[in-house]
Amino acid sequence: MKNALAYLSALKENNNRDWYHANKDWYQKANMEFEELVGELMTAIAVFDPKVMRFAPHDLIFKLQRDTRFSHDKAPYNPKFRAHISIGGKLPIPCGYYLVIAQDDQSFLGGGLFASMFSGATTRIRDYLVSHDEAFLSIITEPYFKSHFKIEGEILKTVPRGYDKEHPQAEYLKYKSWYLQNFLTDDQVSDCNFTEEAAILFQGMKPFNDYLNQALQGFQMPSH
Repeated sequence: MKNALAYLSALKENNNRDWYHANKDWYQKANMEFEELVGELMTAIAVFDPKVMRFAPHDLIFKLQRDTRFSHDKAPYNPKFRAHISIGGKLPIPCGYYLVIAQDDQSFLGGGLFASMFSGATTRIRDYLVSHDEAFLSIITEPYFKSHFKIEGEILKTVPRGYDKEHPQAEYLKYKSWYLQNFLTDDQVSDCNFTEEAAILFQGMKPFNDYLNQALQGFQMPSH
């Protein structure tokens, strides 16, 4: 991925449409490298989660173009190669395996629910957590999980109304999203063993994803 990282670094320094179109060949080569990496990762993940093979790699990759209509930042491109490997494709629900390639050691592998704007999804997870707290605790205290991951997300200052402030998992009831991030250096991303090592980390995330997806059963993504 050295070429792809070099492209992203150049795009970050020249984040404008003229440069992007003048370097379209470079983009296409870098994007193809990323697509191949996504395909390799899907094959590796399918060993422990075969349902991810439902989509082709290019269907799971996000565009570089940004929607700047409501943003103060008018830079037209997001200088990151991103994909969500999931049985639901790029949609944030069901939860799957995120791959983000970015320069300056900002690449990461992720799992869980990143989107906090779906209040119905947040409610489903909180309600499930209330009645399945022991299963949740067993996942987050498992030695491999505990040594490699930390649950992150948007957090309220207090336990939301309607939930017991004394609940054993009260701190996690404050969350609006629950996700994992394992950051990577540029050297790690470029290493020949990256796919194998990434698959091991994703396998460690799977019980967490499975728990959230169990809670989210029946949730329908908004049509707009």
